[in-house]
Amino acid sequence: MPSSRFAPSAQWRRILPAWGLGLAIAATAAAQAALPPGVERVTSVEGITEYRLANGMRTLLIPDPSKDTITVNITYLVGSRHENYGETGMAHLLEHLAFKGTPRHPNVPKELTEHGARANGSTWYDRTNYYETFAATEENLRWALDLEADRMVNSFIARKDLDSEMTVVRNEFERGENSSFDVLTDRLFSTAYLWHNYGKATIGSRADIENVPIDRLQAFYRLHYQPDTAVLVVAGKIDEARTLGLIAQYFGAIPRPDRKPPVLYTSEPTQDGERSVTLRRVGDVQYAAIGYHVAAGSDPDYAAIDLIGHVLGNTPSGRLHKALVETGKATRTFADTYQFHDPGYAVFAAEVRKESSLDAVRDGLVQTLDDIVNNPPTPEELERARAARLKQIDLDLNSSNRVALQLTEWIGMGDWRLFFLHRDRLRRATAEDLQRAAARYFKRSNRTVGLFVPTPKPDRSEIAPVPDIAGVLKDYVGDPVISPGEAFDPSPANIDRRTARSSLPGGLKLSLLEKKTRGRTVVADLTLRFGDEPSLMNRRTAGELAANMLMRGTATRTRQGIQDELDRLKARVRIGGGATSVNAAIETTREHLPAVLRLVNEILREPSFPATEFEPLRQERLAGLEEQRSDPTAIASLAFQRHLRPRPKGDVRYVQTLDESIDELKTLSLDDVKRFHADFYGASYGELAIVGDFDPKELTAVTGDVFNGWKTPRPYARVVEPFQEVAPVSQSFETPDKANAYFIAGLSLAVRDDDPDYPALVLGNYMLGGGFISSRLATRIRQREGISYSVGSTLQASSLDKNGSFTVRAIYAPENAGRLETAFKEEIARALGDGFTADEIKTAKTGLLQSRQVSRAQDSELAARLGALQFLGRTIAWDAELDRKLEALTPEAIQASLARHLDPSKISTVKAGDFAKAAMAAPRP
Repeated sequence: MPSSRFAPSAQWRRILPAWGLGLAIAATAAAQAALPPGVERVTSVEGITEYRLANGMRTLLIPDPSKDTITVNITYLVGSRHENYGETGMAHLLEHLAFKGTPRHPNVPKELTEHGARANGSTWYDRTNYYETFAATEENLRWALDLEADRMVNSFIARKDLDSEMTVVRNEFERGENSSFDVLTDRLFSTAYLWHNYGKATIGSRADIENVPIDRLQAFYRLHYQPDTAVLVVAGKIDEARTLGLIAQYFGAIPRPDRKPPVLYTSEPTQDGERSVTLRRVGDVQYAAIGYHVAAGSDPDYAAIDLIGHVLGNTPSGRLHKALVETGKATRTFADTYQFHDPGYAVFAAEVRKESSLDAVRDGLVQTLDDIVNNPPTPEELERARAARLKQIDLDLNSSNRVALQLTEWIGMGDWRLFFLHRDRLRRATAEDLQRAAARYFKRSNRTVGLFVPTPKPDRSEIAPVPDIAGVLKDYVGDPVISPGEAFDPSPANIDRRTARSSLPGGLKLSLLEKKTRGRTVVADLTLRFGDEPSLMNRRTAGELAANMLMRGTATRTRQGIQDELDRLKARVRIGGGATSVNAAIETTREHLPAVLRLVNEILREPSFPATEFEPLRQERLAGLEEQRSDPTAIASLAFQRHLRPRPKGDVRYVQTLDESIDELKTLSLDDVKRFHADFYGASYGELAIVGDFDPKELTAVTGDVFNGWKTPRPYARVVEPFQEVAPVSQSFETPDKANAYFIAGLSLAVRDDDPDYPALVLGNYMLGGGFISSRLATRIRQREGISYSVGSTLQASSLDKNGSFTVRAIYAPENAGRLETAFKEEIARALGDGFTADEIKTAKTGLLQSRQVSRAQDSELAARLGALQFLGRTIAWDAELDRKLEALTPEAIQASLARHLDPSKISTVKAGDFAKAAMAAPRP
């Protein structure tokens, strides 16, 4: 249930990208048929049709026969922007309480698990949303619509639930407090916004979270959770007319409220001079950040602002990267432009190692940002930014469930059609538009950073009010509709029947599953395997950096050249790997797949390993490692891994300490990395799985040609991971000034995935802590006692070695360490002693099996699974057999299997947190 202002500090991502869809107005059967009583058709754009119920609720239908799933997403036009004094965090806290049930749906997490749904809720400044993605059946659709209709007006919002959930939300707040960068940027916003609620993080203040009265929450709920402030989106494999009838049935009976939705009138005054803020906390790297007030997300200027953000913040072509990273002053640079309902904000930042000058980086940021006004983006920079943004749009529009969720942001901005308009504005933006926007907003008086300096002649940025959205969109039409794809059955039997398996002449194993997809998309998953235990001794770090360097240049292309070609080909390619293998995940369209495969082959086979890229990569990794020195999660996780996996130093399976990793990274040379690639990379051993819209005959020829003659230099032998039993330990690490603690516990298991006990262990773990927040551990530790925001368990078992593990993880406040460990031990003991009820098992089977079906319906997951199965010499019939074994499990078999493998006396526990400070503090509820 995310609510934090920022993406994880390890990689600052764009939070509100300009999503696109590429659908067109179509005279659908539902639009032509008689509408249910009280329902009117409002408008259609690119295949999305909006209807309005008599009670004021709007609904959007997005039919997509190509996926065997349905997504139901309801957005309420309420977020932290709507909170009053003393109510910060209320919208997010209310989102949590909406999962506590209604009279008709008393246990929402349990129902989500039963239906195998991928579900969550989220809160942001302008909106709150709840969604479920599930297997496409009418029963599931009826359930989801009934659930959302009921919790719109009948959620409990009870005192007892607030008492437990408050501490869970507080724990989520504390998790954000662990990140120095997140807190710094939070301070940046609160300094830049003096009056508008955008200056307050959505998670809220600690005092408000702890003390909000239940009657204020209930009043907030009754005011904002009403049909006239809600927009319902239903996307996927639906019959449009039938679905519209069900929506009218479940939501139409809810009366329109007597009150009018509140109108917010607070606006941020024009900033009249530079502002600054300094944060001093425990940490291991430095940051500098600069922000500017900018136009609202619906303003015509925003497309230019979006493109300027890419020109400045892209890696490696961005001006900030070139000015600060390539010169060795900073390890990374970031840029994010926030697209809000009201005038928003643009932030630019840099990460700096301790031994480097923070002042120099701050000055470099200022100089580069000032320079964008005097030296506006070049035509090349503009087209590169435009291609990157439009590629993102073109790829995202091909997934109806992505669109269903992403529309939430545009609904919050004022109208769902804004994302089409924003896409069109990106297409039309000129270099003059970017120069004008830079001159208008990137002014010294509009900047938050540095010191206050009096100026005799104020130079201020006047931010325009929100445009007349209805007038702007009055006659909007959009692009033609994209190809819809086929109705694909994701059952194992059909997948096996449709999958063609072969081997290329060079040895690479090939799996091809051809099907018609929305937008003619296709995904591929390529894994190359290399090395053996003796040859990989002391070469693990070199292997990791070899994989990291692949996308940074080839014999004929620079790092930016690779990105430009991927943008031109409308492709996403992610490459990662280490000492034993490298993997490339590909997403593109039918016409571009052959060219993308050739490009990926070039990247893997002919990397240039440029020296200008190696040192920035090393510095980035060093900064990441150094940041972990004070992070409770990293400290506890590393200690736990080192204990359960003891190996000789230098062994490829050896888990290094942070100091060892840092020392080895400092001494590693570029020649070491080049030698690793020369010694090991080749296409003799591995798998390529492709799922989607392609010509099988053409693709077989293309893959044979692309990978022909690339032999792996040395024989490959899989590195075996034999079972090792270790004595249990209980370790505790102090991490001063960290509000959030981390707990990890578990043991190794002498189990392989073909072990007779494996299905019972899978289902047992799912009920114990592996499912949604209705698992035993989550119900006790999160739902009932409110100790942890995130708690769960994981079962792992190899397909080749009799070696697995069971692990439990949780975040929590340090003063709750004793309560957490007691609850953990008691729930393990209860599962082993009492087992699980027949009702629990029935529910878990239904949810787990449906969840596995949803996974098979995702093309990227399916491609990765087909490749992994081919490596193991299996087909997906193996998954079908596991499904049958799961379905046949009895309570006695599950309890017996858990008792054979989960020995509490052999469980190791590791925790990290500021326990000394907690011991000195007064007890809190």
